[in-house]
Amino acid sequence: MQFSYKALRKDNVNVTGVIEAADRSAAMAALSHQGLHPLLVTEAGSKKRSISFGKHVKTSDMVIFTRQLSTMISAGVPIARGLATLQDTSESPYFRDVMKKVTKDIEGGTQLGDAFAKFPNVFDEVYVNMVRAGEEGGILDEILKRLAMQVEQNSSIKKRVKGAMTYPIVILTVTVIAFFGIMFFLMPKIAKILTDLGGPNAKLPVYTQALLNISHFSRQYAYIIIPVTVGVIWIVRRYIKTPSGKFQFHALMLRTPVVKTIITKVAIARFSRTFASLMSAGVGVLDALAVTGGAIGNKVIEKELAEAAVQVKNGKQLSEVLAASPHFPRIVSQMLAVGEETGTTDTVLLKVADFYEEEVATAIDSIASIIEPVMIIFLGAGVGLIAASVMGPIASMSNNVGNN
Repeated sequence: MQFSYKALRKDNVNVTGVIEAADRSAAMAALSHQGLHPLLVTEAGSKKRSISFGKHVKTSDMVIFTRQLSTMISAGVPIARGLATLQDTSESPYFRDVMKKVTKDIEGGTQLGDAFAKFPNVFDEVYVNMVRAGEEGGILDEILKRLAMQVEQNSSIKKRVKGAMTYPIVILTVTVIAFFGIMFFLMPKIAKILTDLGGPNAKLPVYTQALLNISHFSRQYAYIIIPVTVGVIWIVRRYIKTPSGKFQFHALMLRTPVVKTIITKVAIARFSRTFASLMSAGVGVLDALAVTGGAIGNKVIEKELAEAAVQVKNGKQLSEVLAASPHFPRIVSQMLAVGEETGTTDTVLLKVADFYEEEVATAIDSIASIIEPVMIIFLGAGVGLIAASVMGPIASMSNNVGNN
């Protein structure tokens, strides 16, 4: 069998590849023999066989599934039987199909974490690694409870962010559509009216002439402007999906006023909760940092955590490393230092996660309350400018015609 792997070299560089082995355990042993520290080992090709594009599982379904599976395992119900029971209660046909395949793998002797890893669009890397840690530590039911809470918290943050962005996006979309509608359809008629009233050489206000010029240019070169605009958007979106493009985009977000505050607080909350859950499951600090970095959602901070792992491996405390970070506030490193000294790192970081999740909620609500009036002011200013550009010259020319 072939296995895809993600591992850490002796020089602390992440490497990926494919290895031949009889099973996953043999693959991990072979990687260790090569001087590599395995972080993630999955059956090669499993992603391609299992991914169904456009098919995802709702967060609420994941939370319910995780909690119910935890309860069944705590009650001593065999995993395969528990999964079979849960697949019958799910309302999602796709999730039922996934559970059916996972159950079949479990009955065939596959570990639960390995079975979940075949469906990365349902169970992400953090979820899979925490399940594996729970299996190895014999605390799978406790890990699943933590996972359910973590999925719920992440969903809550996403909903708040989406809710705060919905209003400005709708307003901005309507404004752009209205602007182009005015430029393409209304301004040509207004130009004709102004020409009829004042003649072709009529002197118009600067802002009126500017709108007329924009309208004329837009209509004349629409066949170029539209394809170029769509092409640029497509190219930018494609570039952002590349590793370097994504890194630069995330770096830009961390330099953007207001946005950087929310992104940083969300990243800290995710780091704290995920790292705490992994540590409580008995996962080593280096492994926990590697997995947590990918769960944060920002490549800049992920790289920072990878560099922190190198320093931790060289003997430094994680709190000491994060104290020098430009993205982790001083309070995080101080709280982490207390946890390291008292042996309660997971408990301390959970408190940090709770604090920053509240901070994110407050920041999003504050920004949302500011964005709405600001957007209304800008929209009103745009409408006022267009009205003044149109009605002012018409009224002036009408009076001149009346006086003559």
